[in-house]
Amino acid sequence: MALALRPRRTGWLQRVQVPVQVVLYIAFFLLAQLLVDGFHLPLPANIVGMLLLLALIMLRVLPLGWVKAGSRWLLAEMLLFFVPAVVAVINYSQLLRVEGWRIMLVIGISTLLVLAATALVVERVYRFEIWLAKRKQGNRDE
Repeated sequence: MALALRPRRTGWLQRVQVPVQVVLYIAFFLLAQLLVDGFHLPLPANIVGMLLLLALIMLRVLPLGWVKAGSRWLLAEMLLFFVPAVVAVINYSQLLRVEGWRIMLVIGISTLLVLAATALVVERVYRFEIWLAKRKQGNRDE
């Protein structure tokens, strides 16, 4: 049994990897902002930047390893992005006392609708893939 050995990264490379990848994300956002402004796209720059990044990864222009550590770090620190929402809840506590049940009702119903739509799409795609597999198996038998 042969083990695939990976070259170990040096200490300084590990320390600069995440900041360099975050700078790469910022560069994608700035490029996307230029594209949105220049072509008057109806999408926000963050969506265009993510689509651009996804396209580069799917086309294998940009290796996944070049963005993996930065994305893991950002996901781990995502709680910091919710601090403004908590501050808003504190600032508008009177609104939540009066209209809170309506806000929670809307959030609950919309969450259920999103879950139901996702389940429906997953079920349809699953059935379609089963149908494709049966069709492919039928073609092999002939």
